[in-house]
Amino acid sequence: MRYPDGGGLTAEERARRERVRMAAATMIEMGASDREVARRFGVTRMSANRWRRALATGGRAALRSKGPGGARCRLTRAQLRILERELQAGPAAHGWDRDQGWTLARVALLVHRRFGVEYTLAGVDLLLHRIGWTVQATDRGKGDGAAAARIDGWENGGEPPAERGRPRTWAPGSVAKAKSSRPA
Repeated sequence: MRYPDGGGLTAEERARRERVRMAAATMIEMGASDREVARRFGVTRMSANRWRRALATGGRAALRSKGPGGARCRLTRAQLRILERELQAGPAAHGWDRDQGWTLARVALLVHRRFGVEYTLAGVDLLLHRIGWTVQATDRGKGDGAAAARIDGWENGGEPPAERGRPRTWAPGSVAKAKSSRPA
């Protein structure tokens, strides 16, 4: 996923996929089955059938790209650049002196104070991904020795730690600049 690009597909990739749909439309118009279309273009029969129905109800216009998906960002590109600079300055620059970590709640408050735009915590997570930042899970027990003692006890024949259920995807945690997965 291309988080710094806003996620989703690039304009080139959307155009390529549209060309595939148009070529499939030609095959469909010539009488090809969904199975033949799917095999030819490396898609599922369900996709081929969806293209067939769209072609039948809306013509080729129904197969054209509708542009990037998802909601539009409520911050401008200039505001996103400002937000990144504010995040790089750190929480202390914005009055959070005790704990030097960004949290989603702090970023949401910063965005609201600076730009007058409100985001949910999940929305802040998506916003941060857009500018190349990610949420980092924190190690809350680090340094107290309790976690290490529990692990030692388990490894030496004690009870394994209880399952805690499915981990949450975006809270609690701290925010950090994502490592680039692309070559520079």
